[in-house]
Amino acid sequence: MVLDTSEKYDLVNLIEYQDNSVVSIELMKKQTGTVTLFAFDKGEGLSEHTAPFDAMIQVLDGTLELTLGGQLYTINEGEMIIMPRDVPHALLAQTKLKILLTMIKS
Repeated sequence: MVLDTSEKYDLVNLIEYQDNSVVSIELMKKQTGTVTLFAFDKGEGLSEHTAPFDAMIQVLDGTLELTLGGQLYTINEGEMIIMPRDVPHALLAQTKLKILLTMIKS
């Protein structure tokens, strides 16, 4: 999906939930980073992995369970967390969940 610049968007309604799935839309892709919108059905997630860059997760709708470096976090709508690079993390949607992931490469 290519978004027009200088336009206003409703992030929560820009992506739809799909049963038993994780859906994503890359909103921006630059040399310095990416911005990706995700929708998770309840109980869906991402298994433990690492990223070579710092990343910020903003919860737009729902509740996220995040395991980051072995520590468990519950992140609710309107909250965010910054994940440092190279630290193992996993995500699990406690409810239907929409998040905005911003990865910073520099």
